[in-house]
Amino acid sequence: MFRKPVSLILIFVFAISFAQTEYKTENSIPYYPENVRKKDSYISSQCQLNFYYPTNVKNFPTIIWFHGGGLTSGNNELPKELLDENIAVVSVEYRLAPKVKAPAYIEDAAAATAWVFENIEKYGGNKNLIFQSGHSAGGYLAMMITLDKKYLQKYKIDADQIAGLIPFSGQAITHFQIRKEQGIPELQPTIDQYAPLFHVRKDAPPIVLITGDRELELLGRYEENAYLARMLKLVNHPSVKLLEEDGFDHVAMAKPGFPLLLKEVRELAKKIKTQKNLE
Repeated sequence: MFRKPVSLILIFVFAISFAQTEYKTENSIPYYPENVRKKDSYISSQCQLNFYYPTNVKNFPTIIWFHGGGLTSGNNELPKELLDENIAVVSVEYRLAPKVKAPAYIEDAAAATAWVFENIEKYGGNKNLIFQSGHSAGGYLAMMITLDKKYLQKYKIDADQIAGLIPFSGQAITHFQIRKEQGIPELQPTIDQYAPLFHVRKDAPPIVLITGDRELELLGRYEENAYLARMLKLVNHPSVKLLEEDGFDHVAMAKPGFPLLLKEVRELAKKIKTQKNLE
């Protein structure tokens, strides 16, 4: 009987065990079509995304990340905590106040998400595994385009196709910048069409709300998310979690939030892959 040399078998096993995932980054990709960019110079210069993805993995999950900054500042730097994790990451730059007012930045978040849905499979990803996340204002944007279905409907995308919504300290009431645009004081709570809470529905994708310590968070941010979680449960949403990071304020909560985000993405992706028989 012919037997392969043990040394060759060991080398083969060693090579498989230590095979490295390879990644590529593409920066400054415009996510609006050319005809839109030609009509608006601010859209042309601002509405871009950075795309980091594995090149030798198929059906990988993708996290769309929206930066914070109160809808008035911030940039689309790729979070280093999400790199080298066998996933793709899309970091989105969007228009900012005071150059624009609501709902411009929400519309940008939807346009960027539509780009991912339309293009991710060209790179080996799977559009059944697209997750929404972001910190603070970015979390708010992720919540709005997931819960208020009209923004993605413009692109013939059902928001329920999103695999999971996992925002960091997102504002659940109407964002304070939008209230400012409406002449409403920063500490006057408002729930209108620009509030994620206004769009609570039981058929939304799985939701994991992550906040800092309720005593250290920004202007009742924990309580807003707690109320959102409660209302989702009351309408019989089947998959909602509220995670509070004890001892971390609004800014510091982001760092320990990333391992939680990755954990939830992996668990949800595994469940979806099993349900849809994806390799």
